[in-house]
Amino acid sequence: MIAFRTGSRLRRYFTLTFFFLQTSVLFPMLEAAQGEYDQPWRPQFHFTPPSNFMNDPNGLVYYHGEYHLFYQHNPQGAEWGHMSWGHAISEDMVHWRHLPLAIPEEPGRYMIYSGSAVVDWHNSSGLCTGTDANDRSCLVAVYTAAYHDSQKQHVAFSNDRGRSWSNYSGNPVADLNQADFRDPKVFWYEAQKKWVMVAVFADETQVKILDSPNLTKWTLRSGFGLQGATKGQWECPDLFELPVDNDSGAKKWVLVVNRNPGAPAGGTGVQYFVGNFDGAKFTNETPEGQELWADHGKDFYATNSFSDIPPGDGRRIWLGWISNWQYANAEPTKLWRGAQSLPRVLRLKTSPDGIRLIQAPIKETESLRSKLSLRGTGLSVGQANQKIQAAHIAGDALEIAAEIAPTAESMVSFRLRKGQNEETLVGVSSKTHEVFIDRTHSGLVSFSPDFPGRHAAALRWTSLVKLHIFLDRSSVEVFANDGEAVLTDRIYPSPGSDAVDVYSESGDSQIQSLSIWKLHSIWK
Repeated sequence: MIAFRTGSRLRRYFTLTFFFLQTSVLFPMLEAAQGEYDQPWRPQFHFTPPSNFMNDPNGLVYYHGEYHLFYQHNPQGAEWGHMSWGHAISEDMVHWRHLPLAIPEEPGRYMIYSGSAVVDWHNSSGLCTGTDANDRSCLVAVYTAAYHDSQKQHVAFSNDRGRSWSNYSGNPVADLNQADFRDPKVFWYEAQKKWVMVAVFADETQVKILDSPNLTKWTLRSGFGLQGATKGQWECPDLFELPVDNDSGAKKWVLVVNRNPGAPAGGTGVQYFVGNFDGAKFTNETPEGQELWADHGKDFYATNSFSDIPPGDGRRIWLGWISNWQYANAEPTKLWRGAQSLPRVLRLKTSPDGIRLIQAPIKETESLRSKLSLRGTGLSVGQANQKIQAAHIAGDALEIAAEIAPTAESMVSFRLRKGQNEETLVGVSSKTHEVFIDRTHSGLVSFSPDFPGRHAAALRWTSLVKLHIFLDRSSVEVFANDGEAVLTDRIYPSPGSDAVDVYSESGDSQIQSLSIWKLHSIWK
């Protein structure tokens, strides 16, 4: 995916190349920052690159006991450019180990844009060279090669568990003669024993569906577009099937399109449609006029779900880039830019308004918890604050689980990263029936006029509202009512602003249950 949307692609490419050549004196400093993870705004349990710029997650795949995270990466600077695939692996999707650059740009020819990776279990591609008769598999990546004036889909493959990659000699494998044909998501469609690709004509807000017997020869089958929110561009599509209400007999397909701009909070966001897929065509069942959004914060984009998670696990898990193209190149970190969200489990749930996507943090995040810092039940707001103070709860890496019973016409919020004249509010309003993050006074906000603000999601209101909050050094993720509403925002507080308390407009609001954990760093 690209960051700059107007003007000549050729001019943009060479302007960026010139910029990074001019700033090459910075590269030794950036390289020296590898492995330094105790910087003021460096997330402690969200994935960030060792240095330089990162955006979309790419090629998420599980293979032989390892989760692979590839990502859009500029290995030469802290702004978008020279896009290549960075690489990390994990055994639990929480603790990550960096690996060398996986697929670098071809200087002067094309950059490596977003895509996906799969396990070619039966060597349908003919690219797997293993000699084990019981395991003929290898990893295959399908990515967008962004040429100066066109975008085409290429294949790369690895026969050593992702440690090294080779480009397929027959590239490109899919070329529709378009300047904006990108972001292929590939999966195996078992019902018809074939591979399926969803990609986009970004500027035309169109999803294109292709299929293949072998990952190297693709045929266009159908298109989908001009539904839901259509302003801006469509990027980073995904298509997967989920059970409805945890009923294995009732299933629906979810088509995801990432939108830039035009999201509810402004700028980038994740839209989805619920319907059916017959192997060639997606049929949308979302009522006309409804816009379904996966996250109502400002900073969740370019989602990608894991391929080849074992059937015995059965989860559909995705993550997204925590940023927004309105200010991604201006965020106030010096040696690195960009973070990935916590991995989230997806499911479908029937609500009075229809079938909706539900998200929850993966259970593996519980391994981050230190000894329980605080637990309480049946608390007034004042009692909750007394417990927080007595337990010396403060910090920049916390998990908070609460059940709140706000009184009528009131607002209850956690004030996080609180310091002199700054705080981030996460709360619920019974006046407006919504959950919100307010980062207006969260710290450094002046680097972009689009950054400060209050972001909210509507809730189906009940007398008890659940909040599950993950606070990291420069991000907040909020899951309300077991993931029926989700918000994600970046924040940039001052060092030392780490106090926590609860505030209510009405003194008789209740905190029915409250648990707070301090979270360990994944980098120590």
